[in-house]
Amino acid sequence: MFTFEKLYSMGHEEVVFFSDPSCNLKAIVAIHNTTLGPALGGTRMWNYASMDEAVEDALRLSRGMTYKNAISGLNLGGGKAVIIGDPKKDKSEAFFRSYGRFIESLNGRYITAEDVNTTVDDMEYIFSETAHVAGVSEFNGGSGDPSPWTARGVYRGMQASAMKIFGDKSLKGKVVALQGAGSVGTHLGRYLNEEGAKIIFTDMNEANIARFKQVVPTAELVGLNDIYDVKADIYAPCALGATVNDQTIERLKVKIICGAANNQLAENRHGDMLKEKGILYAPDYLINAGGVMNVSIEFEGWSAEKSTRMVDKIYDTALQIFKLSDEQNIPVYKATDLMAEKRLASMKNIRGKYLGNLRHRVSGRKTR
Repeated sequence: MFTFEKLYSMGHEEVVFFSDPSCNLKAIVAIHNTTLGPALGGTRMWNYASMDEAVEDALRLSRGMTYKNAISGLNLGGGKAVIIGDPKKDKSEAFFRSYGRFIESLNGRYITAEDVNTTVDDMEYIFSETAHVAGVSEFNGGSGDPSPWTARGVYRGMQASAMKIFGDKSLKGKVVALQGAGSVGTHLGRYLNEEGAKIIFTDMNEANIARFKQVVPTAELVGLNDIYDVKADIYAPCALGATVNDQTIERLKVKIICGAANNQLAENRHGDMLKEKGILYAPDYLINAGGVMNVSIEFEGWSAEKSTRMVDKIYDTALQIFKLSDEQNIPVYKATDLMAEKRLASMKNIRGKYLGNLRHRVSGRKTR
């Protein structure tokens, strides 16, 4: 059950509930931390079983965005929104425009973007009511679909992991067990295929499988549960979270775990187990940050060249984290948290500086 004590214990600044019965809209925005700037995080639409489940998701994901934005070097805080509803039935222009007015009422403390079950088209409707949205179409000064940039970040993180383990960033000839052939997984597959990696993949969606086979005709399809038993160099979880757990760790025959999924470790202790087994874990909230890095620059003038330079920094940051992990003899997930927390702590004394600067830039971006 949601309580103020829980919100406080997780470090959140604000949780806001909003409803509009006229279009069956029920939304929750969780603002975790605005030390570095306005809270940026996507809007997820899901048919949650209960309000408590929705709130729990918003709290957990918004805290994760604080760490993701901090470790990525962005002048943005962490937040997340969830909409309770069926994405196949409840979406409409009125639905998202009402949600846009809700975002506008937060006065720039939260900037939304795409997430699970929301699209560029949905962001366009939101943009009709507020400038505090990223990931809109290029026509409206945005960057469009963020999935190619998320995939590029994972690819660069995978190269950094290969450099750490094999002494060479090249993925040519490496076997990658790819779990999830959605938009990000397919773009990642294209990168890997172009470099000459061998891909073994799985997905539950027949349309995703067919599309992936068109992009990577040589890829080998295995069953959903069989992906954990594949003998490979790299396991790339690009679908659900928590796939690194007590059951799967014993089955994985890989040297690296590096993928796009959020919250890949079912529990922190699984990061400890990976270290003990000698499996390198590329920190998920850094590795999958390419999408948020990409949309973060929309307010200062987006370009593909600028986004590419920013996303490619994931390679260097990953190597820094691996080095810190070795120096302090701690698991990678702990080293990543330490780096993110260090940046947050260093900025507390000048809190508000970047918040004001970014609000000024956003205010100059007009809605339609």
